[in-house]
Amino acid sequence: MAERIFIGVAWPYANGSLHLGHIAGAYLPADIFARYHRAKGNEVLMVSGSDQHGTPITIRAEQEGKAPHEIATRFHQEFLTCWDRLGISFDLFTSTGTANHAEVVQDFFLELLKKGHVYTDIMPLAYCDQCQRYLPDRYVEGECPFCGYPEARGDQCDRCNKPLNFNELIGPRCRLCGSAPREQESQHFFLRLSHFTDQLLAWVRQQSHWRHNVLNFTMRYLEEGLRDRAITRDIDWGVAIPQAGFEHKRIYVWFEAVIGYLSASKEWARLSGNEERWRDFWCGDARSYYFIGKDNIPFHTVIWPAMLMGYGGLNLPYDVPANEFLTLEQRPLSTSRNWAVWVPDYLERYDPDPLRYLLSANMPETGDSDFSWREFVRRNNDELLATYGNLVHRVLTFTHRHFDGCVPAPGELVA
Repeated sequence: MAERIFIGVAWPYANGSLHLGHIAGAYLPADIFARYHRAKGNEVLMVSGSDQHGTPITIRAEQEGKAPHEIATRFHQEFLTCWDRLGISFDLFTSTGTANHAEVVQDFFLELLKKGHVYTDIMPLAYCDQCQRYLPDRYVEGECPFCGYPEARGDQCDRCNKPLNFNELIGPRCRLCGSAPREQESQHFFLRLSHFTDQLLAWVRQQSHWRHNVLNFTMRYLEEGLRDRAITRDIDWGVAIPQAGFEHKRIYVWFEAVIGYLSASKEWARLSGNEERWRDFWCGDARSYYFIGKDNIPFHTVIWPAMLMGYGGLNLPYDVPANEFLTLEQRPLSTSRNWAVWVPDYLERYDPDPLRYLLSANMPETGDSDFSWREFVRRNNDELLATYGNLVHRVLTFTHRHFDGCVPAPGELVA
């Protein structure tokens, strides 16, 4: 009997080009998985989209002297071109900039608010006197108090992946001017995440089929204890908060973006001509898989499940097959240092299939793997061309010579 398979793939920030780490980490494995299930005859829905809100886009916009929507639109179109040329077979690749997404996010927010899972409180935020503005989390950098990484952000450490608040950083500094910000209070909405600790622990302990790194990371995260998290920010770029008195704030991107899996499914259903079709993949016996990089694990195994539990009536993730990282010539990929192979640059020079083959054969599933141009050339020449190409040539020659160039009808298997 055919299964229903929902595949949610990480939403890339629309503030820069994709690199090979993105492809190996989430998009190629998701595409292989989707193609496999389609070949089996299962009903598959694979969605993702450009994450067009939040500070990564506003930072790039300020650097280029452009409006955030210009940056987001530019890179969204670039992503669409890359998926087409790489053969990544999304059923829908949309964006968080649609009216549909805003409507679904606001409905999710209001439902959690109605059920008491969201509340208001005063919180200290970073305020830069020199810039005369509140500083969103990514505008604040400092030393991580957990692992000592000197360039941790005010929302998360990229080295140890622990979520942070700016006032937990050691020696915080404004990313724009370098001065030390001060605390200034502001009223915001919070997700009552701590309320879900026991429910999440009970659920996660049942996920014996998860990868060890995903399960272990999640259990450590939960056992340390969950803290309520602010889900709104003092920023003017993003989804509006459907509450009076908060017109100059926006829903925080970490809360908003994961709801994109649901909003994309609803958009796909509407485009298919059956607005309720999304329920086939979000309710009942459908299985949902989320393909992400390991830096996104807590958002998909803790925070998103908690939000789904609070909302009610929607399937929790069945599996979160997070990949490890891809390195380049034995060095970590770094967008700030321009140490990466950018997908548009690659596609200007080479065909997609050799890359798909190499990354599939050397995918960072259980540990970090490395990309090198020498290995790229070797696998293309020795394996794809020489070994596989030789097999294809022999089969085609044999077929042409003995069966008049036509594939013969299969006969009965003889034991």
